[in-house]
Amino acid sequence: MLSTQGICSLALFHAVMMMMTVTALVDSDDVITRDEQIYVLIGAHARCERSIRAQMPLVTEDDCVPEWDGIICWPRSRAGQLVSVLCPEYIYDFNHRGRAYRQCDASGSWELVPSINRTWANYTECTRYLTSNHRVQEEKVFERLHLMYTVGYSISLASLLVAVSILCYFKRLHCTRNYIHIHLFASFICRAVSIFVKDAVLYSISDQDEAEQELTTEKPHMAGCKVAVTLFLYFLATNHYWILVEGLYLHSLIFMAFLSDKNYLWALTIIGWGVPAVFVSIWVSARASLADTQCWDISAGNLKWIYQVPILAAIVVNFLLFINIIRVLASKLWETNTGKLDPRQQYRKLLKSTLVLMPLFGVHYMVFMALPYTEVTGLLWQVQMHYEMFFNSSQGFFVAFIYCFCNGEVQAEVKKAWLRRSLASDLKQKARMTNS
Repeated sequence: MLSTQGICSLALFHAVMMMMTVTALVDSDDVITRDEQIYVLIGAHARCERSIRAQMPLVTEDDCVPEWDGIICWPRSRAGQLVSVLCPEYIYDFNHRGRAYRQCDASGSWELVPSINRTWANYTECTRYLTSNHRVQEEKVFERLHLMYTVGYSISLASLLVAVSILCYFKRLHCTRNYIHIHLFASFICRAVSIFVKDAVLYSISDQDEAEQELTTEKPHMAGCKVAVTLFLYFLATNHYWILVEGLYLHSLIFMAFLSDKNYLWALTIIGWGVPAVFVSIWVSARASLADTQCWDISAGNLKWIYQVPILAAIVVNFLLFINIIRVLASKLWETNTGKLDPRQQYRKLLKSTLVLMPLFGVHYMVFMALPYTEVTGLLWQVQMHYEMFFNSSQGFFVAFIYCFCNGEVQAEVKKAWLRRSLASDLKQKARMTNS
């Protein structure tokens, strides 16, 4: 369907789209493999045949009969009419805002091209995305996005590893709250590593020559590719569910205060790591039996909802918890500081609390959640992608920075450890001097 250059560009687009946290409802602009494109075309052909059978009783002698040309289902048309049809959304490479045209001549027949004796059709608007200028522009955008999220996830990964080491090393920091933080940090780490692994696997496949890309037989490396994609989806889901666990824990401490005991950590652990394993396993079974085509890095139609719906549900629930917590904080702030603080100071304190909680609750996921993706490299698409790439890749860093590096207890323990180390070093140095 595309050249080797196009395949490499699609692989990069793939990494970007798969890396999205499925906060937007992905529509028909998803990248699809050749086998999946053929499968979708077969379905469109079947729908067209049903439509043709329904229209045939209405066709008169002077009408052009409805027909399927292999790509578009053309409706019945009156003589002398120029027919325009939207470029079908089930063809990935097409410009879905454009139109295709056919001419029904005066005799009630579709106009032919005499030189090749085939029906005339104008697909110029549909194929605008296949021009070299558009492809070059698209590749530049993808390269910039790839660089952005690679740097973001690398910084997040490094900071999270340090944060986990600190929380595990100091025994005074071992408590239910910090155990949950460690699991959350671990989910961010696994998510970042799985993204790097998935990208490496997808790029190794996209770097093959065009002849290999055209093969329809299963390749040995496809099994590893499917495993990489499956692990990516699992760790993506676990990351969202550990964010949900953090929200549930904080909400419960504020409203019920019954989750402070370590015994509840097992229930929270099952929610964070176990629930995603259930629906991802269901997706793997469905994908293997119903749409086992190439690498599983494509949504494969409605099968994507098996893992997208639970993730979207976790995002929505967490956002509602966030709103409720902010509401309670605002009411308590006004009750306790009425007449004591200037209203502007109260707003500043509330704003500070809100900004601190936003990374933990993943509030940024709600911004473009219900907005479908528009034209690739369009202004709105670029704004959306750059926004999500930045916040998704750097969320781990913000969480580690706020809830570990800026935590007073953590800073106190690190200072104590540093003082003990300095004191021990000084004592050893004095002992050597005394011995000498």
